[in-house]
Amino acid sequence: MGNIMLSEGEWKIMKLMWESSPRTLREITNALEAETGWSRPTIHVMLKRLIAKGAVRVDENVRIHEYYPLIKRKDVAPEETESFLNRVYDGSIGMLVSSLAGRKALSEKDIAELRRILDEAEKNGKE
Repeated sequence: MGNIMLSEGEWKIMKLMWESSPRTLREITNALEAETGWSRPTIHVMLKRLIAKGAVRVDENVRIHEYYPLIKRKDVAPEETESFLNRVYDGSIGMLVSSLAGRKALSEKDIAELRRILDEAEKNGKE
């Protein structure tokens, strides 16, 4: 998988397509209009950018064009996470978790999940 980086707006469109595909321009516009206020031409431009990046394809062989994701969320999320971590926390996972904990943004469920993930990573590191 190439290094496809998505803007915040592109993430919104991709999340819709990952939920259900194919989607028409009208369906995408209707789904995002209330949240974003984006017009049909704005979304069309964003779809063209996603096509140019290789993230989306369009089926033009149907009366109303249908858009499909070409990438999977699991394929772009790690690069996006690393980019965010480097940009905001200088690559420090500890600073990220400390920030979340300091803001009381971690629920008991989140903390338990983090413990499980860290225990698993520690176990795998010893093998």
